[in-house]
Amino acid sequence: MLDRLAQRMAQLDWSSVRLSLDEHGYAKLPAVLDAAACEHLIGTYTEEANFRKTISMARYRFGIGEYKYYDAPLPPLLQQLREGLYPELAGLANVWRQRLGSGGSPYPERLALFLERCREAGQTRPTPLILKYEAGGYNCLHQDMYGDVFFPFQVVFALNRLGEDYKGGEFLLVEQRPRVQSRGHALSLAQGEGLVFPTNHRPVQGVRGYYRTAVRHGVSTVTEGARYSLGIIFHDAK
Repeated sequence: MLDRLAQRMAQLDWSSVRLSLDEHGYAKLPAVLDAAACEHLIGTYTEEANFRKTISMARYRFGIGEYKYYDAPLPPLLQQLREGLYPELAGLANVWRQRLGSGGSPYPERLALFLERCREAGQTRPTPLILKYEAGGYNCLHQDMYGDVFFPFQVVFALNRLGEDYKGGEFLLVEQRPRVQSRGHALSLAQGEGLVFPTNHRPVQGVRGYYRTAVRHGVSTVTEGARYSLGIIFHDAK
């Protein structure tokens, strides 16, 4: 399973990913996870020893559904995804950082070095998570930052089959553009496909250079079945 994942990740067209992120603010990834990997990850949901914390969205008025943060050490499949996706995204993160005139140090080339920066800021808890929504479930628009240090991209993977295992539940992205009305995207993913999107904001080309646009994400209402997804967040939490 890990060998197949490594092969699929090696075949990703990162030039297309970067172009889509620059132009649209998000980028779809092909089915990096095969059906067996998706079923394996869904199977971890009931094994409580895998997780450090379970969140009921209704309790905190985040929506209706549940998500669980994996504990350290992460399962090998998640560790491979997190380490393998990070380097190319770090390169684009540094480009965006320059466009936005952000301060601080550049993002390092390896995830381990970035996580060391998180540890120095007191952020030591792993953040990859699995989410489950049943019929009527949804997730309010939000951002996932967890501390002063955060990575500007994150990735979500669909773990089961739209139209067969569940209906509805589109992934939502909303850009809160300055001085104009917000713009939204409703995106659907096939099993195993991923979506790269901004954690906080993105640079948008304007007539006087780049300007900063805040981005929030969520999930529309699931109308039938149960929807599972995997979230890969690269920074750790306090």
